[in-house]
Amino acid sequence: MNNHAAVEVIDLSHYWQVIRRQLKKIILFSAIITVIAVLVALAITPVYRATATILIEAEEAKVLSIEEVYGLGSASDEYYQTQFEILKSRELAKRTVLELGLIDNPEFNPAHPANKKSFSIKEMIFGEAEPLTEEEILAETVDTFWEAVSISPVRKTQLVKVSVESESAEMARAAANAMAQQFIESQLDAKVEVTQQAAGWLSDRLGGLKAKLEASERKLQQYREDNDLVDVEGVDTLVAKEIDQITEALVEARARRLELQGTYEQLQSLGALNYDNLSSLPSIISNPVVVNLRDAETQAELKVSELKKRYGPLHPKMIAAESDLEAVRESVLTQMKRIATSIESNYLVAQSKENSLEKALRNSKSDVRNLNRTEFTLSEYQREVRTNRQLYEAFFNRVSETSATGDLQTANARVVDPAIKPVVPVKPNKKLIVLLALVVSGMFGVALAFLLDILDSTIKNLDDVERKLDVPMLGLLPLVGKKQDAGDAEQMVRAFVGEGMDGFRESVRTLRTGLTLASMEHPASVILVTSSVPSEGKTTTSTNIAEAFGQMEKTLLIDCDMRRPSVAKKLGLAPNVPGLSNAVAYPDMLDECIQSRPELGIDVVSAGPIPPNPLELLGSKNFRDILDTLRGRYQRIIIDSAPMQAVSDALYLSTLVDGVVYVVKADATKDKLAQDGLSKLDNNNARVLGVVLNQVNIDREAKYADSYAGYYDVYGYSSKSVQG
Repeated sequence: MNNHAAVEVIDLSHYWQVIRRQLKKIILFSAIITVIAVLVALAITPVYRATATILIEAEEAKVLSIEEVYGLGSASDEYYQTQFEILKSRELAKRTVLELGLIDNPEFNPAHPANKKSFSIKEMIFGEAEPLTEEEILAETVDTFWEAVSISPVRKTQLVKVSVESESAEMARAAANAMAQQFIESQLDAKVEVTQQAAGWLSDRLGGLKAKLEASERKLQQYREDNDLVDVEGVDTLVAKEIDQITEALVEARARRLELQGTYEQLQSLGALNYDNLSSLPSIISNPVVVNLRDAETQAELKVSELKKRYGPLHPKMIAAESDLEAVRESVLTQMKRIATSIESNYLVAQSKENSLEKALRNSKSDVRNLNRTEFTLSEYQREVRTNRQLYEAFFNRVSETSATGDLQTANARVVDPAIKPVVPVKPNKKLIVLLALVVSGMFGVALAFLLDILDSTIKNLDDVERKLDVPMLGLLPLVGKKQDAGDAEQMVRAFVGEGMDGFRESVRTLRTGLTLASMEHPASVILVTSSVPSEGKTTTSTNIAEAFGQMEKTLLIDCDMRRPSVAKKLGLAPNVPGLSNAVAYPDMLDECIQSRPELGIDVVSAGPIPPNPLELLGSKNFRDILDTLRGRYQRIIIDSAPMQAVSDALYLSTLVDGVVYVVKADATKDKLAQDGLSKLDNNNARVLGVVLNQVNIDREAKYADSYAGYYDVYGYSSKSVQG
């Protein structure tokens, strides 16, 4: 996880370095694009926008009152949305074009003679096209004007903004106001058209309604005559009163009968009508006459009782009193019987009256039912006549109203804020164009820098070595410009022991230290120096490394580039001096082939005469024996070999040495070449000690790579150190 995070940080740092490295180019590119954008913005014809505000009424003017005819609900959302769509319609734009005569305006008429191109490749290839008809010209003009119109409803209000854009401020104002006015007039025209259609439809319907009314009236009159009806309402009232009276009398009769029924049923249950039985009926006992007679009977009984106490039964007074008592009792019984007979008679009369009233009520109800049927049929005819008359009168009134108000025009919209002549153009927004050009060009410049970095496959700095080659970095050798040293290649191979290049000398010392540390565990007394392709500076590197080691230990430099040797020439050796090819061919000449260079502090074995078969020479047993002999004489042997991609000499030599130093030229060597060379060495089990990055532009890398700037300065790699 930590390694993954480290890779991400390195990548971000690399991207930042890419931006910093190309910053001047990015700024220059952005500045050029911005200047072009400014020129384009200044060249664009300004466009003005004028806006008129329309108020759409919440409710339409109902002068004609014919909403039922076309069912328009002005309070609904659909109504307002419909008005907005009408404002956006092509037909309304067409009315405005015709009103303003925009066909004669080159801005809106693409087919106007003023817009004709003096030269057209299309016409040159296909020939001149047929001229447009008037309808096609009008259609194109309407489409152009339509695109210049924008409709914007104001939220939560009944206001709509109508905007028109034009290259002429006055035309924008006139077109916006004309668009609003044409909308209002189109509403009026539509209303008048609907009114006229409604009036015609009403007139047609009126004739049919009149005939229908007359037919219904004739049917009503015929029904009255067939049923001898004069005033059904009066008859209905009379019958109703009669039923009420019979019902009231029936209720009373039924109550009377129920009242007598109990007494009558008790009387029937007595059997014989004697004094004792009749005395048990409360209705008889409570009769006033019976009450008086019973009082008289009581008095007579009291008198008889008193006389018994004084006289005997045969006493005249006693006999008279008893006779009076009997007479009173007979009177009471007679009166009771009379009352019983009256009760029975009254009950029978009440029962008969009740039955008679019930029969009369049934007859009255039957009459009412018959009357209701007649009245129901009559009501149907009357209702039909009334409905037809109301409908006829309503249509007659509507026709009259429509005819009277047909010329009155009212609209459901009005202009609340007419458009005024704009002063400032809305297009182009020069500030926005310049700002966008600046931002977009800057972003494009950064993207272009990343693209160039992706396409640039060369090794440029320390990061590239670690990121692309995945091989330890032994050190770097700075690029020595003409201002620091005007010497040639011969002076560069002597740079370590020469004067005036302290920075380069320090970089070689650092490289020597790196090699020493790399061979601490496994000593590397014989070191092979190679590169991917020629001219990467491997000879300069190998000679300076040898000179650096020569100050500390006995060192030998061998030129094993048997195809294009350069050590002898660069070190100023005689052209015919014997070299490695002589020593391999004649091992006894080895000492003659070793050239001592005290001023450099090293011994040198040049390549000697170029053999026809270099690889066979290097692969011979004599070469291996010579190398073993030299190991015993020298503490450090530096071998300069041929490039890896050119021939396979270096690949073979890597099996005989203790370590390989791979030289890469900064800003020149392709990463694929270096990777391929290192891969070959790895597959050959060669011990690669590390990479030397040669000819590095120290000033530039120190400027763009903050993490290495101090490192360069401390060790004297910068140009200031070189000069100092």
